[in-house]
Amino acid sequence: MSSRRVLLTGVGRPIMARMARRLAAHPDVDLVVGVDTHEPRRLGPVRFVRAELSNPIVGATLRDEGIDTLVHAGMHTAPRAAGGRRRMKERNVIGSMQLLAAAQHAEDLRHVVLKSFTVLYGSDAADPGVFSEDTPVDRTASGFTRDVIDVEGYATGLARRRPDLDLTTLRFANFVGGVEDSALSGFFSLPVVPSVLGFDPRLQFCHAEDAVEVVVRAVTDPRPGLYNVAGPGALYLSQAIRQAGRMRLPVPGAFVTGMADLANRSGRVDVPTDQLSFLLFGRVVDVTRLVTEFGYTPTHTTPEAFAAFLERRRQRGVTRRDLLALQQAVAARLRQPAGDA
Repeated sequence: MSSRRVLLTGVGRPIMARMARRLAAHPDVDLVVGVDTHEPRRLGPVRFVRAELSNPIVGATLRDEGIDTLVHAGMHTAPRAAGGRRRMKERNVIGSMQLLAAAQHAEDLRHVVLKSFTVLYGSDAADPGVFSEDTPVDRTASGFTRDVIDVEGYATGLARRRPDLDLTTLRFANFVGGVEDSALSGFFSLPVVPSVLGFDPRLQFCHAEDAVEVVVRAVTDPRPGLYNVAGPGALYLSQAIRQAGRMRLPVPGAFVTGMADLANRSGRVDVPTDQLSFLLFGRVVDVTRLVTEFGYTPTHTTPEAFAAFLERRRQRGVTRRDLLALQQAVAARLRQPAGDA
């Protein structure tokens, strides 16, 4: 493969748009086609196709444009932005299944890069302190975690049916610090950050620039395999809240879902409630394989990535109206009887 013809899904989101522009500028890439339901502001020379993943036009583009590298980065992580949890599941699972089914019949396709997530390791009291790529995932999981497990399974099935294909699966920690922050990072923009009483989980982040660079390298210098992608190290939730200059609000476990609903309704965060166990037990992954086998050392540790997020937030500023609205919502929730949670 002396040159690449790339199709990248999810290009409507800022970080994927940046990936597309970086790929289009690479000397080893001849063509980049971006697919999403809405076009971002800046795509440069990237050719844009407005379509759902399930639209037959995507399969036709794979075949007609002689695409040799598919980057599937189009999974939705935020329910509200996706149109609700039901719509989110349809777009993630059914959309990915149909995309990869179309990829099976794309004769020129030789390499698939899947943007996955460390969320599939789960968060539980019985989990190991650090997850490696060999750690079994929880097949009984539900919600967004189930989506990710299913999509990885579809990609693995495609590679099994097409032995001429190389598959690179990249499991990313939550993005912070760059063009697009993760839904989780929205918690640290709240004036009062809820935590679960008696728990102080370890958090891990991936700087957006590292995410972009890893995907570009996966396309231009393929290294098939499964890799965790995150900034080395970790932060305790209490440390992150303190560094963010926020007030920590320990909440009894029975109130956590209600507080998460309030935070989601504030418009400042958009997080699936099935992911709230992360606020109890956290999640940290090992990135040794990324360094030794993939050949990339993250340029930002987790503390550095979080510091970059805080600096970006400081530059953007937070309106007084936002702060007052959320403070009032939190106070109203705390005044409710426990039985109304």
